[in-house]
Amino acid sequence: MTGAPGAERKMLLKLYEKSILKKAKHRAITQYLPDTDGKSCLDIGADNGVLSYLLRQRGGNWYSADLELSVVESIRDMVGENVYLIDGASTEFPDNHFDLVVIIDFLEHIRSDKQFVTELDRIMKDDACLIVNVPHDKPRSPIRRLRLAVGLTDDKHGHVRPGYTLESLTQLLSPEFVVTEHHTYSRFFVELFDVVVSLLFDRLSQDSGARKGVVVRANDLKKHQKKFQVFSIIYPFVWCLAQIDRLLFFTSGYSLIVKSQRTQSTRDG
Repeated sequence: MTGAPGAERKMLLKLYEKSILKKAKHRAITQYLPDTDGKSCLDIGADNGVLSYLLRQRGGNWYSADLELSVVESIRDMVGENVYLIDGASTEFPDNHFDLVVIIDFLEHIRSDKQFVTELDRIMKDDACLIVNVPHDKPRSPIRRLRLAVGLTDDKHGHVRPGYTLESLTQLLSPEFVVTEHHTYSRFFVELFDVVVSLLFDRLSQDSGARKGVVVRANDLKKHQKKFQVFSIIYPFVWCLAQIDRLLFFTSGYSLIVKSQRTQSTRDG
């Protein structure tokens, strides 16, 4: 596999290791992943490419796609080949091609979310698995209010909607896909830390205000190494603080993930 110089990839992997939320996201996705060996798989919306890189380590023939050219280039730097620019409505992939599709924080960025679900139905095999991760829509939550108060609006993140509830996401995927498993994760303290990180890296990233919002790439970290070092120093303290979330098991999280199965009836019809 070709890809980014080792130092750049290592830098982005180090950033991932300091991101409580991204690691929680990766755990949530892998919890629902089937065996990928020998399978044709697609990930969509995997930020700067680290999650694409980690998913490809599990085996299988992986493809990646995203909305922004700069994001596509960042993913390509991480993983090398089979990375595509898409428009949020259609793709260039052939019919009945994928055994697995993983969508990571993507649907909230596109107005044509229902049209895109129809497109997924076209490119996925009859027994294919679809995993979707989205922001959990909690409009009255304290974290939502805090994000808005400090300027981390939906527009800032490139969101055309704040997220989905389980009911609205299930309805969006129906009738093409049936949700078989679901859960929420990332509760108050993890999200509070993410607000701080978002404010910091909003000032570092070249892509602030883009269609996919803030995406931190290796070049951004190179230009701001001292700030990243400070971030690394406080990480252990913040990690300990985030463990308090374990005591909030009775609350719903700010991220929603579902595992769904393609329904044969839609293609038969």
